[in-house]
Amino acid sequence: MIKLSGITPSGEAHLGNYLGAVRRWAREPGEGDLYFVSNLHAMTTPHEPDRLRKLTEHQLAILIASGVPAESMFVQSDLIQEHMALSWLLECTCTFGEARRMVQFKEKSDGNSSVRLGLLTYPVLMAADILLHGTTEVPVGNDQNQHVELARTLARRFNSTYGEVFVVPEAVLPTTGARVRDLANPAKKMSKSSSEPDSIVYVLDDPEVVRRKFRRAVTDGLSKVAYDPQGQPGVANLLEIMAACTDTTPVAVASGVTTYRELKESVADVVVKELAPVRERALDLLRSGSELREIRAAGAERARDRSGSRLNRALELAGVG
Repeated sequence: MIKLSGITPSGEAHLGNYLGAVRRWAREPGEGDLYFVSNLHAMTTPHEPDRLRKLTEHQLAILIASGVPAESMFVQSDLIQEHMALSWLLECTCTFGEARRMVQFKEKSDGNSSVRLGLLTYPVLMAADILLHGTTEVPVGNDQNQHVELARTLARRFNSTYGEVFVVPEAVLPTTGARVRDLANPAKKMSKSSSEPDSIVYVLDDPEVVRRKFRRAVTDGLSKVAYDPQGQPGVANLLEIMAACTDTTPVAVASGVTTYRELKESVADVVVKELAPVRERALDLLRSGSELREIRAAGAERARDRSGSRLNRALELAGVG
């Protein structure tokens, strides 16, 4: 069984990414599981090349520093020839109607007079990511399930048209990680695209910056610490973060705190403690550079070895190999 998960460097990695997925990948790696930095996916909207390069390195360093097995990860663009070759085969297998029906394309293109073609074809690239590596299971939420279904459709169509080469993957629900909400607006999840930097705690934030952000976090005027996600969403968010970092429950955390000030200071303490070794290790990797490059190169080589025969067979069956 091969399970594939990716993370897109569209912004600096934050606490929600770490507690929601990355830490779980490090704690519960399955045999055959693969993790990749999907930096090609970050190009469907306007981007700055230097920033994308920097964010890709940061994300890879954070994965390594968090304890995700180095032998299970790679950077998507390090196999750009392989991914793009298969993406082209699959674009020639996919119909325009299938690509146009993708919900995310409809949502992100709605109201825009200028939409990049990559936004339309991105689900086909995602299918190439999945099929290139012989993936059997893809952990996705409801927002990405349609894309996995497209990968299944294209795998079956290619196999039936040209010959058996691709595994038909299954979409599986990911193991639930911690839910982290925006510190300024707990009605929405913490997101890289937020316009308020102080509402997001980044993995590489200085400890004092983390403390400042939590001191400014939204609570309410009730002046009571209780776990009530509906009635006190801001307080509930802080309790959930603290519970995730201490491996306990929000209700148990709430029983030991009496004031909002104490809650904010306590959650800042545990977050700083949780992130400290990850931050230190990631910054060391980024400063030295050589170890990160070696890990990245080894990951690319393993991924190339793993996928090469499958791609070559697909090219041959399609008449171009």
